[in-house]
Amino acid sequence: MFPIKRYKIRSYEMGLYFRDREFRGLLEQGTHWFLDPLCKVRVDVVSQRDPWLVHEKLDLIVKSGALEGRAVVLDLKDHERALVWIENRFSHVLPSGLYAYWNGQKDVRVEVVDAREVRFVHDELKVIARSPMASQVLDVCTVNREHVGVLFADGRYVDTLTPGLYAFWKGQADAKVVEVDTRETMIDVGGQDIMTADKVTLRLNAVVTYKVVDARRAVTQTDDVRQALYRETQLVLRGVIGARELDVFLTDKDAVATDIEESVRRRAGELGLNIASVGIRDVILPGEMKDLMNRVTEAKKAAEANLISRREETAAMRSQANTAKLLADNPVLMRLRELEVLERIAADGDLKVVLGEKGLADRVVNLL
Repeated sequence: MFPIKRYKIRSYEMGLYFRDREFRGLLEQGTHWFLDPLCKVRVDVVSQRDPWLVHEKLDLIVKSGALEGRAVVLDLKDHERALVWIENRFSHVLPSGLYAYWNGQKDVRVEVVDAREVRFVHDELKVIARSPMASQVLDVCTVNREHVGVLFADGRYVDTLTPGLYAFWKGQADAKVVEVDTRETMIDVGGQDIMTADKVTLRLNAVVTYKVVDARRAVTQTDDVRQALYRETQLVLRGVIGARELDVFLTDKDAVATDIEESVRRRAGELGLNIASVGIRDVILPGEMKDLMNRVTEAKKAAEANLISRREETAAMRSQANTAKLLADNPVLMRLRELEVLERIAADGDLKVVLGEKGLADRVVNLL
């Protein structure tokens, strides 16, 4: 009795017929019988409900021509990628290689793109980037709000990217996006000891507010633009403060801050930065210098107070002299002044008048 093999192919299935490991053709819907005494017949039944035909001998199947008109065959070169939609819904991204998708059961649409352009641009990028196989062929990155991305390909500057979602093909070039914050930022320049022109050592704290206006320069001119600005501000502080004596510096700190800002601004422009402001926050003097300055200030204030007191005394004496001269030149005013004095005395208590010699009595009577 000879061994007979039976295979049943349903309406949504397809049989891949092999004999002696060679592909012989496709088996459509129905029941198929094979006489196989030497066990050389093999039929792989695959479902067309999953359009993607995956088989270890796909190259033989495609080469036979049996799939012509029955499936979409893709032979993607090294620089090609494919975007696959099934039933008008995006399914996956394919790298280079050989692929086949059955026709008939489901609507399959394939878009072949050239990956030699490192940046991948597509109207449905958000959907494509979320697909399961996207991470195998795409590097996806997001540039956040209030930031820009500086794009480099193989170490060369390519473009400056605005906020949004971006994708780059893997394997074609080494793509790198450096994200740069474009918001206003503040740097605290910590306390450093600086010697003034008159050899006084003081500790100074400053604040620099800046904003990135040229992201490409900020990334390419230095490895750390924030640290570079910090070091530059320190050097400028030493140069500006070291050229002034302590009294000059303390008297006009605003002018010193303006000079510092102008010097820092020139260097910051080379780094792609715009300086909003530079301010001196704290000035810390050594303990002995602080005591000495307090004594000097105290002496100055005492001298100023003494001067003001002398000026007031002089003004008062000058006023009294003018009043005396006016009363001497006007007897009637003198009489009125005397009456005012008597009136104040009477208001405070009893007024007792002692009459003596005639001349005094007449004068008092005349006054009253």
